[in-house]
Amino acid sequence: MSLAPLLFVSHGSPMFAFDTGLAAQQFARQSIHFDHVQAIVVVSAHWLTHGNYITSSESPQVIYDFSGFPHALYDLLYPACGSSIIAKQVITLFNDNGIEMKADTQRGWDHGVWVPLRHLRPNADKPILQISINVEHDTNQLQHLGQVLKQLRSQNIGIICSGSVTHNLSDTRAEHELVADYAQQFQEWVREAVISKDIEAIKQPSKSPFYRQSHPSSEHYLPLIVALAAIDVYESVNVLTSPILHHTISMESYIWT
Repeated sequence: MSLAPLLFVSHGSPMFAFDTGLAAQQFARQSIHFDHVQAIVVVSAHWLTHGNYITSSESPQVIYDFSGFPHALYDLLYPACGSSIIAKQVITLFNDNGIEMKADTQRGWDHGVWVPLRHLRPNADKPILQISINVEHDTNQLQHLGQVLKQLRSQNIGIICSGSVTHNLSDTRAEHELVADYAQQFQEWVREAVISKDIEAIKQPSKSPFYRQSHPSSEHYLPLIVALAAIDVYESVNVLTSPILHHTISMESYIWT
C-alpha cells in the first residue's frame, strides 16, 4: 500500500520562519516527498480545543500567535488555500472511525503550521488543513487519532505533526553553544523510541527521567504520539538531525516516506 509522507516537525521559535540553518535546509530537502500529495493535514501543538476540529475555510489566514518579536515577522504570509471539500471528507472518515470531528470555518493557521511550511512548501502550492488537539483525549485516544490519519495517507494526503522533541521555554538562552544535558538526553531517548517504533514508550514519556524538564507542559510533545501512531509497520524513519538551539529547544524532526 502506497502512503503519502508523514513528517513530525520540531518547529522551534516563530523566528524559524527566517532561519537558513541546518533545520531549515533539512525541511527544504523534504519538499520533494510532498510534490504529488492531494493536500497536507497538519496537527499543531498550538491549537488546543475541547472536542475535535478541522479548518474548513477556503482561504485561512495566518495567525500571529506570539508577541515581542521583530515587526518583520508580523508581515509574513503563507498564501496557500484550504479546502472545504477535503475537510468534509476528513470529517466523514473520522466520524466513521468513532471520532466526532467538526468543521471550523473561521480558524486560521498558527505558527506551528505556517512557519515550517514556509520551508517545506515555499510556493504555498498545496491545500492545507489543520486539525486541533483535543485536550480531553488521553494517550490512547491520541493514538487512535494517528491511526485514522494513517488512512488519510492511503488517500494521498500528506500528514505533518508539529510540536517539539524538547520545549522548555523557561530555560532558554540567547546563545546556542551550551546545550542542556536533560534536553540532549531526552532527545536521544525519543530518537531511540521513534527508530524502534515503540509507540508504548512514546505514550509514556515520563519513563524518561528527563521528560519533565524537557516538557514542563505536554502540548508540544503530544503531536509525536499522533505521528508514531500514523506510521506503517514496514516503514523506516529518516531522522532529520539538527542542533539543539537556545540551550533547550530541539529542532530534530522525523519523516516517513
